Amino acid sequence: MAKARTVYVCQNCGRQSPREMGRCPACGEYNTMVQEMIQPEGKKNAPRGLSGASTPHRLTEIGSQAEDRMPLSIGEFSRVLGGGIVPGSIILIGGDPGIGKSTLLLQMAMEIARESRVLYISGEESENQIKMRAHRLTAGQENPSLPEELYLVTETNLETMLNHTQSVAPPLIIVDSIQTAYTADLDSSAGSVSQVRECASRLRELAKNSGIAVFLIGHVTKEGAIAGPRVLEHIVDTVLYLEGDRFGAYRLLRSVKNRFGATSEVGVFEMQERGMIEVPNPSEAFLAERMVNAPGSAIAVTMEGTRPLLVEVQGLTSPTSFGNARRTANGVDFNRLLLISAVLTRRLGIKLGEQDIFVNVVGGLKIGEPAADLALAAAIASSVRDQPVRADTVMIGEIGLSGELRTVSQLNNRLREASKLGFKRAVIPRLVRKSEPYPKGIEVIEVRTLRQALDQGLVGN
Repeated sequence: MAKARTVYVCQNCGRQSPREMGRCPACGEYNTMVQEMIQPEGKKNAPRGLSGASTPHRLTEIGSQAEDRMPLSIGEFSRVLGGGIVPGSIILIGGDPGIGKSTLLLQMAMEIARESRVLYISGEESENQIKMRAHRLTAGQENPSLPEELYLVTETNLETMLNHTQSVAPPLIIVDSIQTAYTADLDSSAGSVSQVRECASRLRELAKNSGIAVFLIGHVTKEGAIAGPRVLEHIVDTVLYLEGDRFGAYRLLRSVKNRFGATSEVGVFEMQERGMIEVPNPSEAFLAERMVNAPGSAIAVTMEGTRPLLVEVQGLTSPTSFGNARRTANGVDFNRLLLISAVLTRRLGIKLGEQDIFVNVVGGLKIGEPAADLALAAAIASSVRDQPVRADTVMIGEIGLSGELRTVSQLNNRLREASKLGFKRAVIPRLVRKSEPYPKGIEVIEVRTLRQALDQGLVGN
């Protein structure tokens, strides 16, 4: 008879090895190989399907349930999800510790529980702790009463969770967190690769068979990725990340995978005493404390999903006190900062080799698209020359290695957002083909090179 055997599984990538290794040969991480027990084939459970008896159906015979979404009163959350919660979906939310994942989902659960039943399963907090947070979230409201249909339970055993779900019969359950859940069918500890994969798979079967929407809270690694096997993100329908500076006020809920809506959507929240308060106009909030006509400040228009956001990009240069100049980037890609610094030095003759450069995006936002290149270059050049960027001007464009400007996508949406917030001028790349006229109320200045853009954007040129 076959016996149980021991393997070592990398908790970062899932690579298996018959012996203990200090460094995973697949992902290169150290001290991630954890011992797990593999049961023989005869003792394993039979493969499970999504239903007991599946039957093929014609595409024309299948009814549409797109309009059956569960509405949410939290508008920013609803928009990131694509318009509400789809019954039978499984959604994973990750983020740094203390960023507000549990707070946001408890707020959502309390809102839904005023209309229907919700089961909140926590493996990290007691029921009294969750109730204390619920009282804090309702303090100061006109109706501070707690919802009657919100059920709380502290549990980590998956089989017991499924029994509670069957007895309560809610349309929505929340599991906080998936790393604390375990099934008795596996000998490995909770949080291991095999446990996370198995528990997530069974919860997915629950969602698809019963139509219950399942929210999973996931821990993240020090690199910012969701802890556990990569297959966890493939199992779920939607993956959301809650980002932001723990010591700052703003939080960004970003969608990186969504089978029921647009990806890369962003919802903006502000952390207050009453929990996560949605910010309906994030561009105005990001620019609220802007110092007008200060050197080293430029306004970029970035697209987060389908939403244009205006953010302030700050640049500061200072003569270096050491042999090698420093480059510090906060909110922008470090390699992008090096590229733009090289273009400014080589193509415009701005000597940055002996200057420390510090770049910051106000509000804790992280900009990944190249459309902010021109604003970044303008902020650095403004600091070096001690000439402010015109207060009523936004800078939009990607910078090439030859110092040329390249067009960006959804340009008219960016210009409309800038005009709505009171900006009168926009410096953009010269377009070869124009699909539609520019919005009214804003002067559009087309330039071909970075040098021309700085001449138009900086005061005194």
